[in-house]
Amino acid sequence: MTDNALQRATLTVAMLTSFMTPFMGASVNLALPRIGADLGLDAVMLSWIATAYVVAAVVFLLPFGRLADIHGRKRIFSAGLGCFLAGSLGAAVSGTGAALIAARVVQGLGGGMVFGTATAMLISVFPRERRGRVIGWNVAAVYVGLSLGPPVGGWIVGALGWRAIFWINATLCATALWLAFRYIRHEWREAAGERFDAAGAAIYALSILALTHGFSTLPAGRGFVSLATAVAGLALFAWRELLAPSPLIDLRLLRDNRAFAFSNAAALINYAATFAVGFLVSLYLQYVRGLPPQLAGLVMMSQPVMQVLFSPLAGRLSDRVEPRLLASGGMALTAAGLAWLSFLEAGTSLAHVGAALVVLGVGFGLFSSPNTNAVMGSVEPRHYGLASAMVGTMRMLGQMVSMGAATLVITMVIGRHDIGAANQEAFLRGSQGLLAGFAALSILGVFASLARGRVHGR
Repeated sequence: MTDNALQRATLTVAMLTSFMTPFMGASVNLALPRIGADLGLDAVMLSWIATAYVVAAVVFLLPFGRLADIHGRKRIFSAGLGCFLAGSLGAAVSGTGAALIAARVVQGLGGGMVFGTATAMLISVFPRERRGRVIGWNVAAVYVGLSLGPPVGGWIVGALGWRAIFWINATLCATALWLAFRYIRHEWREAAGERFDAAGAAIYALSILALTHGFSTLPAGRGFVSLATAVAGLALFAWRELLAPSPLIDLRLLRDNRAFAFSNAAALINYAATFAVGFLVSLYLQYVRGLPPQLAGLVMMSQPVMQVLFSPLAGRLSDRVEPRLLASGGMALTAAGLAWLSFLEAGTSLAHVGAALVVLGVGFGLFSSPNTNAVMGSVEPRHYGLASAMVGTMRMLGQMVSMGAATLVITMVIGRHDIGAANQEAFLRGSQGLLAGFAALSILGVFASLARGRVHGR
């Protein structure tokens, strides 16, 4: 296979996988009310359908990113697609909330394996001067999935039922798996022969689980105990990684590589401030405004459409313009969009909601591609899998924190009750406070993004 053919095949498979996961996620957000009615789930259980996938992906991203550098990125990528396919099939036939959440965990395992390798595979086959453009197209595929998820997912839920979302996702996953085996005949393992830090991976996984449990049980006392345990576990993990001869993550990259450290910090902040917005707005449009899933999806589509339009442009510009300038401007627009959304009321016009989502979408489109280009361009080839996994981990960890915050707020203001007329006002006030907090967090992210320094010419 020629270099050009390998590049085309790798980009096609990466974009397909980048499309299908957000498409499913956006569709599932719209399907939550139907899932809750069908399976008899309360608001907290519904939030776990979204959270379980994110938690599993966070737990497995770093370990499988490291394993990909050692044993082969295509091998781990393909195994991840297999897990994602199995989880999608399991979700499609789930008869209880617990079974559906378990299937989402399996999907998260597969997602961690895929996200920890896809960007690394792209960077491995394309020359440095084209990386920003390629990353931009791959990120655009993510936002195409987010764009089509609300309207198409809303139609699927209304016409075929929520289970059809997972059947369609299984079909896309099987197609990507076939393409990977058929056309990507190269393997990348620049860290072959190095050891895998299994003990470090276990400490990391347990710490993330404790962190998740802590968020989900606050403000109870056991929640604070879990959070303290998580902090202690992550400190132990960092100490071990500094001493390990073959660490899961080389912390010297964070200590000595300013561009790598602050680019990852900016990604963590950005996703922590934005991921729960889709969840909150979906519930607002359907429960508070009474819109059907199809119409709610059309309103929510305004954000990812902007991301599709601006991500390729921002990625291409980041090959010539310092990523920190583009990403920081995008983060500032994100803060503005979140602040605008924080004024939502029961009578807020749909035009107001759509305009705020447009600003949010432009900001995120300007941020994501340049920031990913900065992360991948700041390390040497033997760390591509780790860097790809770090990007994915910051994304998923940010999403987990975002959903954890949303779950905490819903638990505190509504509890284990359905959202209805009796608690609609409480839901609105909780959402307003959460969105205002996300806006403040994004302002902090602007400074983290600016602090990374220069990337070009390193």
